[in-house]
Amino acid sequence: MRDVLLIALISFLGAAAAGLVGAVLLRMLRRRSVTVSLTVVAGVTVMAMLAGTLAVARAMFLSPHDLTVVTTVVAMASVVSLATALLLGRWVVARSRELARAARTFGEDGSFAAPGREATAELAELGRELAATSDRLAESRERERALEASRRELVAWISHDLRTPLAGLRAMSEALEDGVVADPQRYFRQIRAEVERMNRMVGDLFELSRIHAGALALTPTRISAHDLVGEALAGAGPLAREHGVRLVGDRVESVPIEVDAEEMTRVLANLLVNAIRRTPADGTVAVAAERREDCVVLSVTDGCGGIPEEDLPRVFDTGWRGTEARTPPAGAGLGLAIVRGIVEAHDGRAGVCNVSGGCRFEVTLPSAP
Repeated sequence: MRDVLLIALISFLGAAAAGLVGAVLLRMLRRRSVTVSLTVVAGVTVMAMLAGTLAVARAMFLSPHDLTVVTTVVAMASVVSLATALLLGRWVVARSRELARAARTFGEDGSFAAPGREATAELAELGRELAATSDRLAESRERERALEASRRELVAWISHDLRTPLAGLRAMSEALEDGVVADPQRYFRQIRAEVERMNRMVGDLFELSRIHAGALALTPTRISAHDLVGEALAGAGPLAREHGVRLVGDRVESVPIEVDAEEMTRVLANLLVNAIRRTPADGTVAVAAERREDCVVLSVTDGCGGIPEEDLPRVFDTGWRGTEARTPPAGAGLGLAIVRGIVEAHDGRAGVCNVSGGCRFEVTLPSAP
């Protein structure tokens, strides 16, 4: 037993000396290629085994022939180990360079495709993460392009919608100033109407800017959906009578919700005004409120004839007004964007779908306990 312990101690000291040298080399070469590191590791392993073997052989007074045999065996093993380490290192380096070349496409065309050749588990995982990151970046760029396009459209439409009433106001003011107006009161009423419309447009822009800036301060209160819809119907009644549209609210349940009553009334008002203006005379706009599982759904159904399927995903985009909504009475295309912003601030969602003869806008809100 004593001899075994002595042999173990001698071999450990020899191997430890080789390992210390290898640790120093690894630290000096830590910035070099992984091939060099693997070669050093393989060399240290063989040298540790050789040092321990030679130390034990000398301590045991082996014959020169036996010592030569042992040394030759260890040398052959070292050759095989170093060759294997070099091959493995070159393979890992090649896969790493392929991954690096593929990653450079982030800065070129913004896409990433993982190399098709086999790689280590870590490199394969890194490739999958880079591919997932590329997909997220592509989605982000697509959203940014869509937002930029909507901003350009909004600026163009706002400019058009402001230029038209401003030109009319200037013409009417010049006519009043020159005294060539037969009915000044009619001009005054028209001027007031144009100013009110521009005031609403500026108010919508301010509200939308607050929503986008995250500065929309909500004061939630517990309220019945029946009362909320009733107030919105009362406010939209005059506009509906003016357009000859019938308002229906007979499918409204008295379910409780916790919302900012003022902001949610604005949501319903925007939806009702939009529905009334798109519904032909003698048509019907129906409002409903119902509980579905753990949420409350407020809906407004109009008789506009439906929205083209390709336009449905853009209905709530800022500035969107559709292909037929180019006249000033259609507004600046901010109403539905404001609806979505307010609803999402309440942790809800807004949607639209086509129904027979028109479309239905739905606002889904969490139900109150």
